Amino acid sequence: MVKICCIGAGYVGGPTMAVIALKCPAIEVVVVDISTARIAAWNSDQLPIYEPGLEDVVKECRGRNLFFSTDVEKHVREADIIFVSVNTPTKTRGLGAGKAADLTYWESAARMIADVSKSDKIVVEKSTVPVKTAEAIEKILTHNSKGINYQILSNPEFLAEGTAIQDLFNPDRVLIGGRETPEGCKAVQALRAVYANWVPEDRIITTNLWSAELSKLAANAFLAQRISSVNAISALCEATGADVAEVAYSVGKDSRIGPKFLNASVGFGGSCFQKDILNLVYICECNGLPEVANYWKQVIKINDYQKSRFVNRVVSSMFNTVAGKKIAVLGFAFKKDTGDTRETPAIDVCKGLLGDKAKISIYDPQVSEDQIQRDLAMNKFDWDHPIHLQPMSPTAIKEASVTWDAYEATKGAHGICILTEWDEFKKLDYAKIYESMQKPAFIFDGRNVVDPAKLREIGFIVYSIGKPLDPWLRDMPAVA
Repeated sequence: MVKICCIGAGYVGGPTMAVIALKCPAIEVVVVDISTARIAAWNSDQLPIYEPGLEDVVKECRGRNLFFSTDVEKHVREADIIFVSVNTPTKTRGLGAGKAADLTYWESAARMIADVSKSDKIVVEKSTVPVKTAEAIEKILTHNSKGINYQILSNPEFLAEGTAIQDLFNPDRVLIGGRETPEGCKAVQALRAVYANWVPEDRIITTNLWSAELSKLAANAFLAQRISSVNAISALCEATGADVAEVAYSVGKDSRIGPKFLNASVGFGGSCFQKDILNLVYICECNGLPEVANYWKQVIKINDYQKSRFVNRVVSSMFNTVAGKKIAVLGFAFKKDTGDTRETPAIDVCKGLLGDKAKISIYDPQVSEDQIQRDLAMNKFDWDHPIHLQPMSPTAIKEASVTWDAYEATKGAHGICILTEWDEFKKLDYAKIYESMQKPAFIFDGRNVVDPAKLREIGFIVYSIGKPLDPWLRDMPAVA
C-alpha cells in the first residue's frame, strides 16, 4: 500500500489530501501539522476551513484511509511520498524584505525529513515557492542523506478558493516537474499514477523542475494582471462616463481574450496573487532583469491604487470627512464562498477609513470577529505565519465593531461599503436599510453587486466601480 504524508494542514494540504484519499482508496493518506488545535479541528465536526463540498469528502474518508495527526515524525518516516505544503510568507526583514519568500518553514521541514527518514522518499513541493527552491531542498536532503535517496518533485496547486473541491475533482491540468534523470522520471511516474486514478492522462503535464515552479508564479501573475487591467480601465470609465461592465463584456467576447477575470472591483486579494508577484519581481531583480521586475510591479501598484481610490471616493463624497460617522462594511473575506481574509482589500479599505476616524461596523457571513480584529491589528505579511508566531498587540483598541447581521451593521450608518460579492447582499431589503440610515445615505459598491438605478429610486447616493457617476459625485475630486 502506498503511503502518502502531507506536512501542513492548511488551505492546500487539507482539501488536496482529502480528495486524493477519496479518489484513491488503496492509498493511505495522513495529513500532519504541529498545530494541535488545527489537527483537532480536522478531526472534529467543525473543520478549520470553509470550502463548499469539503466536509462531505472528509467525512467519507476520515478514519478509513484519511488521517489527521500531530505525530509528524512517525508519519514522515513511514511515508513513500511526502507532500510539503507549509507557509512560504513574504520576508519582512533582512535580504529581500517585502519581496522575497521566507523559506524558514520549508527548510525546517526538509531538515526534519532528512533526520527521521529510514527509507527512500519522493518529496513533493506543494506550496507556492520561488524558482530554484527544489534545488535548495535537494541540497539539504542530499547533504544529510545517510545513504537514503530522495527525489524532489514540484507539483504546484492551482486551486481557487470557494471552488477548491471542484478544481481538485476536475482540474484544468495537473503539473508535475522533476529532474530529467532515470530516477527523476521514475518519481514523476509514481506521482502521475496517483493522479491518474481520476484525472485524464492528457491533463497531466510533466516538465522539468524549474518550468513547474515558474508556471505557478506566472499563472498567478497573468490572472492578477487581468484584474489590474480591468481595474485601470474602470478609473477611466468613471472619468469619461463609460460603463466598465459593458466595456469588459465587449472585450471578453474576443475569443483570444475570453470573459474570465474581467470583473472590475475594489481590488484583488487572497494569499497568492500579491505574494507570488512580489516573488516573481524579486527573482527577476536577482537575475539582473529590472525591466521585467518593474513590469510586474505595476500590477500590484494598480491594485493598491484601486483600494486607495475607493477610500478617497468614500471620504470625498461624504463632505470630505468621515470622522465620527458610522460606516457599514458588508463583506470582509477576499471573495465570496470562502472565510479567507488573507490580503483582502477590505483590510486596506477599513484601515483607510479608520485612519480618517470613521466608526466602522463590519458584517461577513463567514468571518469571525476574532479574525477580523486580528487582521486589522496586524502588520503587512504577518498573516502568513502560524498563529502562535503572529504578533498580537494586546493594547489594540477595537476600533471596529463586528456584527452578525447586515441590518444591524447598517442601522444608523451614513454609508455602506460592499467589499465582498456575497450573494446575500444582492437580496437585502435596501428600502428597509435606507429607512434606518442617516441621510443623505450612501452606498459604495466595491463589487458591483447591486443595481444602482433601483437604489437611486429608493433615495441612495450610489457609487459603483467603473460606472457612470452619480451627479452628486461628479463634482467631488476622485483623488484626495
